Amino acid sequence: MRNDRIFEDLKQDHDRHRDLLARIAETSGDSDERRTLFEELRQELQAHAAAEEESLYATMLGNPDLRDEARHSVSEHKEIDDMLGELVEMDMASSGWLTRFKTMRHRYLHHIDEEEEEMFPAAAKDLSETTKAKLAAVFEKRKPRELARAEDELPGDARE
Repeated sequence: MRNDRIFEDLKQDHDRHRDLLARIAETSGDSDERRTLFEELRQELQAHAAAEEESLYATMLGNPDLRDEARHSVSEHKEIDDMLGELVEMDMASSGWLTRFKTMRHRYLHHIDEEEEEMFPAAAKDLSETTKAKLAAVFEKRKPRELARAEDELPGDARE
């Protein structure tokens, strides 16, 4: 039986992120709801990216057939993290905040669609069942730790 738990874990996170993005888009102004949802999304995205990079991407970077896709995804993580940092600094009541949020949402949705449609299938084919099982264990161990870190660490340049 194929052990694709790592990809299932990542897809579950992506689905949660899609839901949060949609819910935030429905909010307006500097409301408690927008603040709460955005903070949840910010922490989720930071933790997800870090755990994904430490598990799947680290392994893909070591595989010449998967390296370019992993590098591309790491650069997209940095871009999204930078946008999150900008959003944290902006006035949520401004039209500029919503414009920037929509840009970030569009980039992130493109990123996760690309992962799910191209990168995950390529990695699933190239990686051994044992490796995929190890990656799932690493991700599942790292994600809660990264969530705890994200509570105190802001995205973007503030993390560097």
